[in-house]
Amino acid sequence: MTFQNTPDFAQQLDAQDALRPFRERFHIPLAPDGAEAVYCCGNSLGLQPKAARAAVEAEFQSWQEHAVEGHFREPSCWMHYHETLTEASARLVGAQPVEVVVMNNLTVNLHLLLISFYRPQGRRYKVLMEGGAFPSDQYALESQVKLHGYQPDDAIVELTPRPGEHTLRTQDIEARIQELGEELALVILGGVNYYTGQAFDMPAITRAGHAVGATVGFDLAHAAGNLQLQLHDWDVDFACWCTYKYLNSGPGGTSGVFVHERFADRPDLPRLAGWWGHDVSERFQMKKGFRPMPGAAGWQLSNAQIFPMAIHRAALALVDEAGGMTALRQKSEQLTGYLEFVLREAGLPAEVLEIITPRDPAQRGCQLSVLVHRQGRALFDFLAERGIMADWREPNVIRLAPVPLYNSFLDVWRIGQAVAAWSAVLLTPAANQ
Repeated sequence: MTFQNTPDFAQQLDAQDALRPFRERFHIPLAPDGAEAVYCCGNSLGLQPKAARAAVEAEFQSWQEHAVEGHFREPSCWMHYHETLTEASARLVGAQPVEVVVMNNLTVNLHLLLISFYRPQGRRYKVLMEGGAFPSDQYALESQVKLHGYQPDDAIVELTPRPGEHTLRTQDIEARIQELGEELALVILGGVNYYTGQAFDMPAITRAGHAVGATVGFDLAHAAGNLQLQLHDWDVDFACWCTYKYLNSGPGGTSGVFVHERFADRPDLPRLAGWWGHDVSERFQMKKGFRPMPGAAGWQLSNAQIFPMAIHRAALALVDEAGGMTALRQKSEQLTGYLEFVLREAGLPAEVLEIITPRDPAQRGCQLSVLVHRQGRALFDFLAERGIMADWREPNVIRLAPVPLYNSFLDVWRIGQAVAAWSAVLLTPAANQ
């Protein structure tokens, strides 16, 4: 498609957008002038679905009326509440139902999975991860290798881009995996890098890791609800994700876990056990001796977080109603492509504004990361004053993530116009004196 940098063109795209009605299903924050803001922070916290409040109120009502009996009474039946999220979660990440469970929070789940899947032995003890990964992942891996008696500086190998580049090349990741070979115990990457917005070639990385005998897992915090995932078919060993970004399930929302079905009946795998992961058929016998549930459910610790899960269930229903990730991804590629177009049309030269996210749609999701070489914070504040809610990352990156469920093409056009207005201010002779 040939884009045009006009409001009429943006409105034409919105008129043709089958997902347009879903915007009305979310609460949109207001800009300083009282109009709806352009919200492009779904990569940090998704907007509130209007159905979320009623979903939580229903559980408050059940608690009020039934107290402890709410665990067993319809319609809530909290004893099995987490199971109502299984089918939708499996569709979301391309998994078999036995391979997924919703529980805990993201870094808790990452630690639980690492206990089971980072099993260093002999010379095979090294971990390969992206340099500059989100701090939670860095800290989790540092502490996990220390638990096994290793020093992070030795055991953790970080991938960095080539000089002068901002993102990693798949062939360089594969080459590093092959180079580490029999020393490599674990490959753990983000599905999408939080800073650059680069989406990694997860099937290729998984194949490369398995070829040298390593376990391969992914933190999908920025990928779940953003990319089309096929974790089962890609043969990924394990993964986890949060639900408060592209899945719009509220601040501090619950987390999802994937464990490939080949581990479904492996009670011998080391794990940190809890009552809720114990065989449900004898859970209330309260006996010694942990017997895990089959599949990912066997990694559960405690009973379900009903209120966060109620929000998540309402949010997942919107994804399914919209046509799933196929429909969302189709619009996302067009929406992000239009954002790239209007940013390049805004008039700021590359030495001032540089998009560091890959141009290839297959290597990115919703997010574009804009590296601003001059007065980046001033541009961010300028956008905020005009009702454009973006995300600032030190030292000089603005992250913009138009989300297909609630962002419009007119939103994107407005971003371009605001950056163009800043360009006119920045590049005036007076501004450069």
